Amino acid sequence: MTTKILLAGFGGQGILFAGKQLAKTAMYANLQVSWLPSYGPEMRGGAANCSVIISDEEIGSPIVTAPDVLIALNLPSFDKFEPAIVPGGLLIADSTLIAKESTRTDIRICRIPATGIAAENKLEGFANVIVLGQLLKQTGIFAYDEFLDLMVKGIPAAKAALIEKNKRALELGYQYEA
Repeated sequence: MTTKILLAGFGGQGILFAGKQLAKTAMYANLQVSWLPSYGPEMRGGAANCSVIISDEEIGSPIVTAPDVLIALNLPSFDKFEPAIVPGGLLIADSTLIAKESTRTDIRICRIPATGIAAENKLEGFANVIVLGQLLKQTGIFAYDEFLDLMVKGIPAAKAALIEKNKRALELGYQYEA
């Protein structure tokens, strides 16, 4: 089984971090994985996306043009990539930043106010992890505890203060009823 995931938003939203967490968990699960970042020259605020392919078979190309799952964290990404989701695929959109509704009837749609949830819980900058929690819930791609454990282990000692915030953000996303 192969799952093609496209994560997209602005630079600074943690798109690449989120993609790395998925790729790392897939590697520890002994799956084939590719992680391909794409971002503009701006340090923050420019377009950023990353393609993650997780498979139990060899991966021929790291490029995702027709995602099974799209995580859109801003309106430009929603507008650009929503039409490319494969029929039967999943769209997870941050409804705090994307007021627009999808008109597609051939995909599953999950609208989660990730940025709003982050702000309400003093977790600004953790909307990406909230969305990862919802991804785990919607797809079952990885066990929650396994993903959490690997995410926490990947946080460097210099950033240990972020461990509890990441844990809380993942939990909030997983518990959210879309």
